[in-house]
Amino acid sequence: MNAALEQDLVVQGFIKCRTKGGMIVDVFGIEAFLPGSQIDVHPIRDYDQFVGKTMEFKVVKINQEFRNVVVSHKALIEQELEAQKKEIIGKLEKGQILEGTVKNITSYGVFVDLGGVDGLIHITDLSWGRVDDPHKVVELDQKLNVVILDFDDEKRRIALGLKQLSPHPWDALDQTLKVGDHVKGKVVVIADYGAFVEIQPGVEGLIHVSEMSWSQHLRSAQDFLKVGDDVEAVILTLDRDERKMSLGIKQLREDPWENIETKYPVGSKHNAKVRNFTNFGVFVELEEGVDGLIHISDLSWTKKVKHPSEFTKVGDMIDVIVLDIDKENRRLSLGHKQLEDNPWDAFEEKYTVGSIHEGKITELLEKGAVVSLEENVEGFATPKHLVKEDGSQAANGETLPFKVIEFNKDSKRIILSHSRTFEDPAREEKKAAAKKTRAAKKDEAPKIENVAASTTLGDIDALAELKAKLEEGESKKKK
Repeated sequence: MNAALEQDLVVQGFIKCRTKGGMIVDVFGIEAFLPGSQIDVHPIRDYDQFVGKTMEFKVVKINQEFRNVVVSHKALIEQELEAQKKEIIGKLEKGQILEGTVKNITSYGVFVDLGGVDGLIHITDLSWGRVDDPHKVVELDQKLNVVILDFDDEKRRIALGLKQLSPHPWDALDQTLKVGDHVKGKVVVIADYGAFVEIQPGVEGLIHVSEMSWSQHLRSAQDFLKVGDDVEAVILTLDRDERKMSLGIKQLREDPWENIETKYPVGSKHNAKVRNFTNFGVFVELEEGVDGLIHISDLSWTKKVKHPSEFTKVGDMIDVIVLDIDKENRRLSLGHKQLEDNPWDAFEEKYTVGSIHEGKITELLEKGAVVSLEENVEGFATPKHLVKEDGSQAANGETLPFKVIEFNKDSKRIILSHSRTFEDPAREEKKAAAKKTRAAKKDEAPKIENVAASTTLGDIDALAELKAKLEEGESKKKK
């Protein structure tokens, strides 16, 4: 046994029985171990077929301490195959068709024995159609023809193809198919951006997510389709040279913008779903594919909305009226406040300059305060107009009388003053008192009649007498 190992001799042995991981072989009366991997170059699944046979082996390992012997039949075969392998490799050419045997099947492809040389058929080269499991295409030990696609310089890695032996399905595609035609197929792959539909084995078209719905709110393709779905679609583009096709399913339904003026005429009222906000307004959806914008200034006649989220929230339903149609950009201009009459027409008569109304301070700002009046209308008062009669400053939440000092209907602005409610009456009272004082002084002054005109000699005597009396009075006062 030692000589057989040292001199690389071929020995004969009798396979006695199976054991764990291999077989027990009688060589020179010694029980040697034949591992399952050393029986043949091909994986062996049925060991029992070798029991009771006499075969040739090589001694590959001896453990002197435990007197264990390992033999191999595969080593003999590999020697024979090595010569064949060199001959086969020397003759390999791209495009050459060879017969082989399926040796191993993996998730990524199939290994084929070409007679001592292994090659790999990648999963994408098994069939023109999509393959998710190579076991569905080939079986172990199956004999088949393959074509050599490529190999490295040393010809250790050989790429094989199976689908290349049959015509490309695109070449067999109906020549009458054209853009606009309807086709049916099955969804084979789903991605976020779209779905691939196989309309016949090896011929696929892509339905981009934007072609699944007239809605401009792009979602994931999984929201519309799933693998295995049978679908009908419209051919949007067809390139036979590039073997590409794009499909659409939204085209099977009428584009809602085709008759937008009829369904949503200017002035018509509708109920819409709030989709999202921007700083300048609210985007709503009236139906799938029909969106509109409510500008922030068109939300309320009276409330000053700083951000649309103060007025509504995403997912809510809101009543709207169509203000304008932009068919080219597929957008409607909508209003909410226009569903009611403009209350500022009535406010103009009620909140006249000088009129006094009760108001509640709802917000204090650096430049003043927001004051809530009746009918949900708001006014504004600057800090100097928030000083109370006791000299203190009005606080947030206080309800006080306010005087209208400015009203602008166009800009929807009411300027108020609390201070003027007590300052103006005091000022008027002061003016009235001053006027009364001046009137009293005027009444006390002596009246001198106009004697310049038409005086007679008698009148002159009388004047002389009056002058003498006045001078006498003045003389007495001085004394």
